[in-house]
Amino acid sequence: MSFAIRFVLAGFAGMFAAGALAPLHAQQVYRIVGPDGKVTFSDKPPQDAKANVQATTPAATAGGGAGAALPFELRNVANRYPVTLYTGPNCAPCGSGRSFLSARGIPFSERTVSSNDDIEALQRLSGSASLPFLTIGGQQIKGYSEVEWGQFLDAAGYPKTSQLPPGYRQAPAAPLVAVQAPRAPAPAAAPSAAPTAAAPAAPPPPTSGPTPDNPAGIRF
Repeated sequence: MSFAIRFVLAGFAGMFAAGALAPLHAQQVYRIVGPDGKVTFSDKPPQDAKANVQATTPAATAGGGAGAALPFELRNVANRYPVTLYTGPNCAPCGSGRSFLSARGIPFSERTVSSNDDIEALQRLSGSASLPFLTIGGQQIKGYSEVEWGQFLDAAGYPKTSQLPPGYRQAPAAPLVAVQAPRAPAPAAAPSAAPTAAAPAAPPPPTSGPTPDNPAGIRF
């Protein structure tokens, strides 16, 4: 192991032991389109209760799986330092990384990067668009290396061999970006009815009897 790797790993293990690393970017990312068409990204769903959000993360136990509960120690590690794998289509190293995590019995969440929005979000998270990309708690690892991944998992406290129960099922991969449909504009108020035009006044009834203009009092 080179000096640089030993130095990074030693510092990483120290932070694990002190519990200083908080989970970073391990949750779903939302692409939010406002009423004005402005696009923003957030790791929290919109506060507007009326917003229509596409849910992409299924209900799961620690580590993104479902089914049988994890053993106590493994569950504690997965809750403190969740593992998230970011993958793309036609990515051989991504498949190797997925197989490595599964074979070692690491409960993890998988986020797929395929759309332009996914790529933009990945660049915001990692600073690049390279895949695979792995996070263990707050530690970010770019590219796949079985040795490097194993060292960081060891430092986090994950077991070297699988302790997953027989009924445990890994949750299916979900897109990195959950798209929120823009809210429909409020319907315009119906225009008030135009005032009804007043009916023309009826001509006064003809007067009977003689008048200065009709001295004979003739009625037509």
